[in-house]
Amino acid sequence: MNTGRILIVDDNEDLLKAARLFLKRHFSQIDLEKDPTLIPDLLKNESYDVILLDMNFTQDVNSGAEGFHWLDQILEIDPSAVVVLITAFGTVDLAVRAIKAGASDFVMKPWENEKLLATLLSAMQLKSSKTEVQQLKDTQAVLRAELDEKFKDIIGQSPNMIQVFDTIDRVAETDANVLVLGENGTGKELIARAIHRNSNRADYPFVSVDLGAITESLFESELFGHVKGAFTDAKTDRPGRFEIANKGTLFLDEIGNLSLPLQAKLLTALQNKRIQRVGSNKIIEVDIRLICATNMPLYDMVQSGEFRQDLLYRINTIELRLPSLKDRLEDIPLLAEHYLEQFSKKYNKDIYKFSEATLKRLEKYHWPGNVRELQHAVERAVIMSRDNILQPEDFFFNAIQTPKDQGEVNLDQYNLEDVERILIRKVLAKHNGNITHAAQELGLTRSSLYRRLEKYGL
Repeated sequence: MNTGRILIVDDNEDLLKAARLFLKRHFSQIDLEKDPTLIPDLLKNESYDVILLDMNFTQDVNSGAEGFHWLDQILEIDPSAVVVLITAFGTVDLAVRAIKAGASDFVMKPWENEKLLATLLSAMQLKSSKTEVQQLKDTQAVLRAELDEKFKDIIGQSPNMIQVFDTIDRVAETDANVLVLGENGTGKELIARAIHRNSNRADYPFVSVDLGAITESLFESELFGHVKGAFTDAKTDRPGRFEIANKGTLFLDEIGNLSLPLQAKLLTALQNKRIQRVGSNKIIEVDIRLICATNMPLYDMVQSGEFRQDLLYRINTIELRLPSLKDRLEDIPLLAEHYLEQFSKKYNKDIYKFSEATLKRLEKYHWPGNVRELQHAVERAVIMSRDNILQPEDFFFNAIQTPKDQGEVNLDQYNLEDVERILIRKVLAKHNGNITHAAQELGLTRSSLYRRLEKYGL
């Protein structure tokens, strides 16, 4: 017994009775109707999985005009309705016309019971698929409505952030490639998502790829996909990120981490707007909007030969620089209040504000980890606090500051990581932030220095 609900509309009473006698063994509800003018009332009071609709009633014996009329009426009332037309005067042309008009199938009288049952079961599967698609669309619509504030997750009213919002407004509706630059923890992916959400591609996927986490051996498979048997672990065909992001936005984070050979492969895909899965010769056309992000000085890397100039030109049609938190101190109370509300709900804590002393301390701290560090600091404070007002003692900051003098550091005060952090800061300050020169003096490669910068939140 299938749980489906079937409505049969036909002016032949004997046919209706015969249909019910057969179908009631297979479906939970069979409703019969001889008068098609009652269809609107029936659809207002009941939701059917499949409607079996005769094409010829008493007013019109064989043209099918009445059937098409009532098909239009049904689809106007319920665009997702699944209608199977039935007639004794069918032709190929009539069947084609019925499908084009919106019918899901066409049944000839007299029908064979097993064929009718197969047609109805197939139509029910179609109805189920339509329902799932509509539910997904409804869910997306609700989520988009919740995100309707243009920059819902991006908090700020400082001049620097207002300039960022203005840039997003100008860029979002175009298809221009965007390069987002900024320190770790400044919210580069949030900016990319805001651009996508306000673009003409908002109904299509936003696909984020952390290039810093992809090994060279898996780069092509991750971005371009692979076919079964392309390599040892390729058990099935798998689409890459480019395919998944088709018609949407592809966000490539940490693009500065790519080696020169991988940069060349990425550039080729971007220029040609075509990819090939690993192990396949089939060309796949892709249509994406590209947003990239990095905390690395790409222009310095071009000069030192570590980043391709042609790739830089390809990805930075529009360049958007995110300010560090120390450059937007007036946003700290807003951000802190936002995270306090978020984490108080998450951990079911009755904490409703910061003390004045706490806010002053938050504003004086240098925040090397930027907004991400502030978020984690507030979360930790909410978890650990026993009061309903956050006090300065609820926050634990890194007390290590850059020494103002160039004298020797008292090693008894610090562990090895503290000393390395202080040394890197001093050398960077000495070379005015030039990564290449600082790495040379420290005896490190540029990539090693970048790893340490990320480790220490510098």
